[in-house]
Amino acid sequence: MRRKNRNKIPSRLILGIMVLVCIILLFTSYVVNFTSGPIHSLANYLFVPMQKGIDYVGNTIFLNSEESKTKETLLAENEELRNKVNELTDQVNNMELQQNELEQLQALYKLDQFYGNYEKTGARIIAKNTSNWFNSFTINKGSADGIEVDMNVIAGSGLVGIVTDVGTHYSIVRAIIDDTSSVSAMVTSSNDNCIVSGSLKDMTNDNMILLSNLEDKQNVVKAGDSVVTSNISDKYMPGLLIGYVTSISEDDNHLTKSGKITPVVDFKHLQDVLVITTKKETSDGGSETTN
Repeated sequence: MRRKNRNKIPSRLILGIMVLVCIILLFTSYVVNFTSGPIHSLANYLFVPMQKGIDYVGNTIFLNSEESKTKETLLAENEELRNKVNELTDQVNNMELQQNELEQLQALYKLDQFYGNYEKTGARIIAKNTSNWFNSFTINKGSADGIEVDMNVIAGSGLVGIVTDVGTHYSIVRAIIDDTSSVSAMVTSSNDNCIVSGSLKDMTNDNMILLSNLEDKQNVVKAGDSVVTSNISDKYMPGLLIGYVTSISEDDNHLTKSGKITPVVDFKHLQDVLVITTKKETSDGGSETTN
């Protein structure tokens, strides 16, 4: 085994001596104010690398601290901006909803003016069936508000449907697009009567409902002609716009014609309606299968 060199000077002692010498030289340089000469050169040789090392360590700590502060600041600013964006998004959505509601109310007002000879009351739709269409829905007005069965309902530019059931504070409306709906109507270009029937299938496929039993002996009726409720209907007030003829063709019996109508009401986006509180007066007080 090799014997340990007991005469070896410990490195800690050497380091301590060097530090002591540096301190003495630094103090001496400060007191005597050496600006040149061997002591100044020795001091530069010893202290400049040490100073550079200290500066490097200090700058690294400072930069890391500043970088940490910058990240925290950016995260805080990012969170604040995200909150502002969410707030502005909510404001825009609310403004869009208010704009849509305003447009619908303006449309109802124009409709109210157009059918000014009928007494009406506004109502809001509060529920509908599971279909994509408003073929049957509930409004927030009932018998307490003067609503009765068979009162006509309008919206947009014309006829929506008819009240079929009334509660104290609600009513159910069946729309003219419903499969069970049948309305006695008239084509304005010829004044010929016809039947307008609801069809959810045709609404889904083509956004149309059905026209049938039209007697057009003069072949006057064409695509684009308006169709309104007939004065012979026992439940619907006369002259309510239903829609426009989209197609027309002669039936196999060569006596009547059938076709399709595009309704004027948007039955996918109804929100507010007008209920005509005036009911159609009938001579016998009865009701017909065709309204």
